[in-house]
Amino acid sequence: MNAFFEKVFWAVRRIPAGKVVTYGQIALAIGYPRSSRAVGSTLRKNPHPGEYPCHRVVNSKGSLAPNFAFGGYEVQKMLLENEGVTVSTAGKVSLEKFSYRFVDSLMD
Repeated sequence: MNAFFEKVFWAVRRIPAGKVVTYGQIALAIGYPRSSRAVGSTLRKNPHPGEYPCHRVVNSKGSLAPNFAFGGYEVQKMLLENEGVTVSTAGKVSLEKFSYRFVDSLMD
């Protein structure tokens, strides 16, 4: 794995169950603020989905991935709902309610 991959997966492991972060928040937290698409591409190559909970990553509007790499949209929705995250009928998560203060947590 290259350094970018390692940083992305390091960050994803820190998202607690029942919370979500955006691709952009991860990019910012790992020092690549303009690389949210690269974060998404990296997550599609997740070598261990159970270890690296990429289902907890959503887009900047709270939308789930339409083509979630590990079983599709319905699997991502099910995994989030199993953790207590509410997904609307439009396929969105309330970032106001479920967003993890990711960058702040890295400062602790």
